[in-house]
Amino acid sequence: MGGRKAVITGLGVVSPGALGVSAYWDLLTAGRTTTRPISLFDASGFRSRVAAECDFDPVAAGLDPDRAARLDRVTQFALVAAREAMADSGLVPGEPAPERVGVVVGSAVGCTMRLEENYLRVSDHGRLWQVDQRQAVPELYDYLVPSSIAAEVALEHGAQGQVECVSTGCTSGLDAVGTAAQLIEDGIADVVIAGASEAPLSPITSACFDAIKATTARNDDPEHACRPFDHTRDGFVLGEGAAVLILEEAGAARRRGAHAYGSVLGFAHRSNAYHMTGLRPDGRELGEAIRVALDLAHVDPADVGYVNAHGSGTRQNDRHETAAFKRSLGTHAYKVPVSSIKSMIGHSLGAIGALEAAACALVLQHQVVPPTANLTEPDPECDLDYVPRVAREHPTDVVLSVGSGFGGFQTALVLGRPEAAEAA
Repeated sequence: MGGRKAVITGLGVVSPGALGVSAYWDLLTAGRTTTRPISLFDASGFRSRVAAECDFDPVAAGLDPDRAARLDRVTQFALVAAREAMADSGLVPGEPAPERVGVVVGSAVGCTMRLEENYLRVSDHGRLWQVDQRQAVPELYDYLVPSSIAAEVALEHGAQGQVECVSTGCTSGLDAVGTAAQLIEDGIADVVIAGASEAPLSPITSACFDAIKATTARNDDPEHACRPFDHTRDGFVLGEGAAVLILEEAGAARRRGAHAYGSVLGFAHRSNAYHMTGLRPDGRELGEAIRVALDLAHVDPADVGYVNAHGSGTRQNDRHETAAFKRSLGTHAYKVPVSSIKSMIGHSLGAIGALEAAACALVLQHQVVPPTANLTEPDPECDLDYVPRVAREHPTDVVLSVGSGFGGFQTALVLGRPEAAEAA
């Protein structure tokens, strides 16, 4: 990476079981799971009927009632997380100049909830093949295009620099943070509001994952339904939420005395060009993304102190990324603690990578590794240190966070303690 470096100076989180960064960290370190029966719609006819839902009232969270009424839940999440992150950063309007402030927001499925609701409206609940456009609300186009989420965040904070939406499935959140760091390194922006948001809990989403049996059928025991790396796992748990990180050019952050959680050291993504939902068991493509990210960060594999795994709780993913860690980290893979926070907050598709990046920044801050909840019967093929059930104090200067998404997307992000931005 070049001479300019990106540091994280603000965090904001909307998560199942937690609104705000402090509550989020408490949840993760307590190993508390948030999965419960779906309440946002009638899921009685579905194979998987559990999810990790956010207890969220947009007005109570600070949004104007009229604005909240027209926005999809996914955009509400993004705005609330971005407000917390901006406040945490200590940045004030006009510093830096608006054209030097960018926005990169990730989302896999965008405004799914309002789009589905309004399709039912214009089609008379699916009975009309030729829909009645007179029933469409003025905001329907905004629900169609995921870029509306980034546009609303930019509008709220007066960001007039590069504004974009990243939609790379389940790696969208990590890719948004990595892309934002590249904007700073390339001199295109001095501050980027970066993260991801997802509110996918709707009938159409559940139907998609039911069809391929990717989600858990453990409906009788929601609390223990998500079991990454466990021999008894049977699929992932859908979730929702958002996380926003404020990335800032390191020198500018230092000059204004900003607190930095960590620095972005390396970022790489690869495609397996293999199968829309399948993964090769050898983990080659994810391993290559990890190798490149570490090379760009000038970090030796043995210096990685913690790995935040994708850890979705599907058999093929858990074995695939176990193999990838062994390929990329060598013998150090057996020594470094690895965990999956999806075991606690579910898999929020495009948002989860940003939530995991925020968790990694907090690991650097607090020197504590969150656990993998519900890991009681380890899969013999997943033979690394997956930090079962209980958080662990652990000295950590460098963290690696990885994502693996349908479509073959494989991403690795390397974060380091703030002083790493000076040395790299």
